[in-house]
Amino acid sequence: MALGIVFPPSLALTAASVLALISVSILGFLEIRGIHLKYSKFFNASSSSSISSKVPSRVGMFLLYTPAFLVGVASFWLFPDGDLRFLLLKSAITIHFFKRIFEVGFIHKYSGDMALDSTIIISVSYFFLSLSLIYTHILNQQLPEPSIDLKYPGIVLFLIGIGGNFYHHCLLSKLRAEGGKDYKIPKGGLFELVICPHYLFEILGLMGISLISQTLYSFSVILGSAVYLVCRSYVTRRWYLSKFEDFPKKTRAIIPYVF
Repeated sequence: MALGIVFPPSLALTAASVLALISVSILGFLEIRGIHLKYSKFFNASSSSSISSKVPSRVGMFLLYTPAFLVGVASFWLFPDGDLRFLLLKSAITIHFFKRIFEVGFIHKYSGDMALDSTIIISVSYFFLSLSLIYTHILNQQLPEPSIDLKYPGIVLFLIGIGGNFYHHCLLSKLRAEGGKDYKIPKGGLFELVICPHYLFEILGLMGISLISQTLYSFSVILGSAVYLVCRSYVTRRWYLSKFEDFPKKTRAIIPYVF
């Protein structure tokens, strides 16, 4: 136990933590290399690879988030016991993916498609993320509580994250009329400083979940997810620079004034 992190009781869980960090981070570095998960503005970005199967974006997004949400819901029935930290973790994961599903149904406006292979990769990743965060926490419950309790700061950070993420998703939805396909430079909120403030707040929300859980595995998974989102924001900024001559050069990718 160090820095308030509960280290796993077995070598297998330690190895799983390292593997999770590396595997998710690799997806981010592939984005920088031009090998994108094919959705949103990067659906047709990889010209070297043909897209044989695709689904409508709204359908694809429902497929992305629903399995992970159902894992969160089922965890209350399958694992009704546990301490307050476990209850908060289950709740945060379920709320996180419920919010995503709500946005797909009522906030976001879609006009294109998603590659089926990318849909499957992301859906399985989210499903495994939700399942593994809950299951590894169960395996760690017999360990003593960390000396530094971070679950309450984690709740605050989680709420800030999902609130800021939702707000900027609403701003993005106002840029496009229903059925429209044109992209515009986002305005309002932190879009004046970074092109992906929704990613920034998503990272904050995920960090909140890791503080609630406070295990090595949760920190590893969230760090890997943060690496992916930072890389995706980098290529998103690069895409806007290539498409819009009036894109403000001072607008960073994800961290105001820094990156």
